[in-house]
Amino acid sequence: MEDPAAPGSGNPPANGYGNGNGGGKGKPAAPKGRETFRSQRRESEGSVDCPTLEFEYGDTDGHAAELSELYSYTEHPEFTTNRRCFEEDFKTQVQGKEWLELEEDAQKAYVMGLLDRLEVVSRERRLKVARAVLYLAQGTFGECDSEVDVLHWSRYNCFLLYQMGTFSAFLELLHMEIDNSQACSSALRKPAISIADSTELRVLLSVMYLMVENIRLERETDSYGWRTARETFRTELSFSMHNEEPFALLLFSMVTKFCSGLAPHFPIKKVLLLLWKVVMFTLGGFEQLQALKVQKREELGLPPLAEDSIQVVKSMRAASPPSYTLDLGESQLAPPPSKLRGRRGSRRQLLTKQDSLDIYNERDLFKTEEPATEEEEESAGDGERTLDGELDLLEQDPLVPPPPSQAPLSAERVAFPKGLPWTPKVRQKDIEHFLEMSRNKFIGFTLGQDTDTLVGLPRPIHESVKTLKQGEEVVPETPCEILYQGMLYSLPQYMIALLKILLAAAPTSKAKTDSINILADVLPEEMPITVLQSMKLGIDVNRHKEIIVKSISALLLLLLKHFKLNHIYQFEYVSQHLVFANCIPLILKFFNQNILSYITAKNSISVLDYPCCTIQDLPELTTESLEAGDNNQFCWRNLFSCINLLRLLNKLTKWKHSRTMMLVVFKSAPILKRALKVKQAMLQLYVLKLLKIQTKYLGRQWRKSNMKTMSAIYQKVRHRMNDDWAYGNDIDARPWDFQAEECTLRANIEAFNSRRYDRPQDSEFSPVDNCLQSVLGQRLDLPEDFHYSYELWLEREVFSQPICWEELLQNH
Repeated sequence: MEDPAAPGSGNPPANGYGNGNGGGKGKPAAPKGRETFRSQRRESEGSVDCPTLEFEYGDTDGHAAELSELYSYTEHPEFTTNRRCFEEDFKTQVQGKEWLELEEDAQKAYVMGLLDRLEVVSRERRLKVARAVLYLAQGTFGECDSEVDVLHWSRYNCFLLYQMGTFSAFLELLHMEIDNSQACSSALRKPAISIADSTELRVLLSVMYLMVENIRLERETDSYGWRTARETFRTELSFSMHNEEPFALLLFSMVTKFCSGLAPHFPIKKVLLLLWKVVMFTLGGFEQLQALKVQKREELGLPPLAEDSIQVVKSMRAASPPSYTLDLGESQLAPPPSKLRGRRGSRRQLLTKQDSLDIYNERDLFKTEEPATEEEEESAGDGERTLDGELDLLEQDPLVPPPPSQAPLSAERVAFPKGLPWTPKVRQKDIEHFLEMSRNKFIGFTLGQDTDTLVGLPRPIHESVKTLKQGEEVVPETPCEILYQGMLYSLPQYMIALLKILLAAAPTSKAKTDSINILADVLPEEMPITVLQSMKLGIDVNRHKEIIVKSISALLLLLLKHFKLNHIYQFEYVSQHLVFANCIPLILKFFNQNILSYITAKNSISVLDYPCCTIQDLPELTTESLEAGDNNQFCWRNLFSCINLLRLLNKLTKWKHSRTMMLVVFKSAPILKRALKVKQAMLQLYVLKLLKIQTKYLGRQWRKSNMKTMSAIYQKVRHRMNDDWAYGNDIDARPWDFQAEECTLRANIEAFNSRRYDRPQDSEFSPVDNCLQSVLGQRLDLPEDFHYSYELWLEREVFSQPICWEELLQNH
């Protein structure tokens, strides 16, 4: 059934608040019957109260959950197939023992034999051996008694497989499968692609994912050998080994090939999961990012960081979501907004209301949020159509004073906050602007035409002069730098491909015949014929899409954060191509749904999740058991994805007025405000940040109608000096500068890339130095052994060779 808030449904979004249109003239009041109906509808839609979600944000979910998401429920029978392939092979090599009974040397000998048998011409035999390796990576569950045992032996076997060179062997096989033109042409000719078309690729990618995920995980009990193996593996994945590109680039190429339609059989979910984990493993997660920030600030002589943002948010409490109905008596007693403007007494009440913002109880920030007007709901509907139009390109409350009868707030109910959660910040630009205004106002200070003295010039000018005097910059070959160099020339295609897949996986997207098929690795060969099978496949498909959204959102966020730390223009280059590919309307389209329903979705069948499904006998599935789902308060991956997408949107729009205006144009305010229904502090924080940066453009009427939201922004979002976000007099908000801002940034990025990466390479077409003095004057670095044998070399190569000087003179 179609969501009434879904784009294209023809219905206004549920629980719409605020139109974000700058507060134009209001429309005539709606008829009483219609208004009564709207009030009843809002009351029914807003009656469900979301409890505070006990969610801890981090790099990933639990280890078992991350492993289970690798497999679709359609793949469940293949666990038995993998076990059978291993046992058939193992019995021919080892007599009378099981895998767990072997000594380590015997296990290594068997793995070496497996890798030898992997190098056969027969595709069928090779697949059986690969499945036997996959069974080892899955933890030899046939010999285990509990899920803990399966996870333990999976990790043990993955370290053993890596030490025997299994990853390199599977990398060669992966190259072969990617270049398998027969498989690609066969998939292109099929009217419907199923899970059978990606069997070999799924086995290879599953082994590689299990090795990366198990070896990446750090435990205090790990031996020295395992720690050494982990660092070696990280280096092997980070740098170009044996004249090959870093592994992440191979996976990026698989993503673009899939999106181009040349390889529709690629199991894209597994590719994206592996790509995300490889980037996290090689570049580092959030904790490593924080450590790198501290290290770089020390190297540059900057003051230490005041706080860790994620740790600060963990200590914050979630605010209560808005309620969407006013008390009947209150609404009757309240004068209309038009009369409030013309009364001096009302102005005093407004000022009192404004001054009391900082004493709101944090638990009651949104308690009397006013309902959306008819104009606001229609504007939100226009926003949906605008979002759909933009994303097609990717495929190619009035303020009411309290009534007289209301008693003043009691002293017990008001809770004064102990302090704001963030250390206030200030930009260098703010200080320069403040000093410039102060000098011109008080002393009229100018420097004249002096071009030698740098006194009074801003810090960037000092740094530019310093850079010019130093000459050519030295670029450290870090994993992040190497990844950027490899991605540079194909980066626009990478970003477009990721966003295409994200669009196809978004729950608000409508099915289109020309959109890419992301379900190739979840659809069975034979489509379901019973209601139970259909329900199971429906859950599997929804879960499949959720995992894709999770991996892409986490991947993009990690790339942006690491590139920003490595060099600001690398961050800006990726950001600009995301913006050009309509990432901003895409994320808003994603949030233009019932986010509370998305976060609490139960698209999981716990008895089919790995490793549970390998230990217990599968009970008979019923309609009731499928509908029940798990007992969790929310879906971890969906809440994780929502926070990642909000953080991504914040990074793209921060300090960019042209992109902030995109939020306004696409009427993001009511979409974002609906997300505040989710009572989770981190999600609410990033929503409030996005609302804060656009409040000055939304108009005075919007700010008056959303004072509770303004109060929440004041309490939860960081303050900055000279930040007049709550007013509309920002001198940087000149609309005629928006296009120039993006063009200037693009020119600076292109100059950076050209200066740093477009250096001429040595080749056979390089100019030859024919000057004798220049050539003889060059200093050559000779090998160390040459100094011991140069006399012999002279005798053999010079003195013993006859030279006919007459012929030389005649020829020249």
